[in-house]
Amino acid sequence: MTDTIKELVSKCLQARDMAYCPYSRFPVGAAILTADGAIITGCNVENASYGLTVCAERTAIQRAVVEGHRRFTAIAVTCDIKDSFVGPCGACRQVLMEFGSDWTVYLTKPDGSYKETSLSELLPLAFSPAHLGKN
Repeated sequence: MTDTIKELVSKCLQARDMAYCPYSRFPVGAAILTADGAIITGCNVENASYGLTVCAERTAIQRAVVEGHRRFTAIAVTCDIKDSFVGPCGACRQVLMEFGSDWTVYLTKPDGSYKETSLSELLPLAFSPAHLGKN
C-alpha cells in the first residue's frame, strides 16, 4: 500500500467518525484524491426529512468542487460493515461519473482493509456528460 492510498483510507475512516446519522445509525465516510494530490473528505449528513439526507461521497465531491477541484483520481469509501466491502449507492456513482470514469475506488472495511475497483466497473454503461453532446 502506498503512502497516498494509506492516507486516503485513513481519512475516509476518520470522516466516517464525523457522520451525522441519528436515524439510520449507518455512518459512512469518503475521501477523494484530487488530480493534484489533495485529499477532500465527506461524511453522510442525515435529515429528519429523509430525502434531504446527503451521502458521504456527495458531501466530499461538493466540498472538493467548492475548493476548486474538478479532476479526481481516486475515492475511498467506508462504513461500519465488517464482513464485506460496500460500494457507493447508485446516486453517488452517477454523481462521481460527472467527473470522469477513470477513478480508482477503494471499498474500505472498518479495519482499514480495502478492495480496489473502478468507477467504470461499479457503473457500467453509465450516462455521462459526453452523452449530452450527441443530441
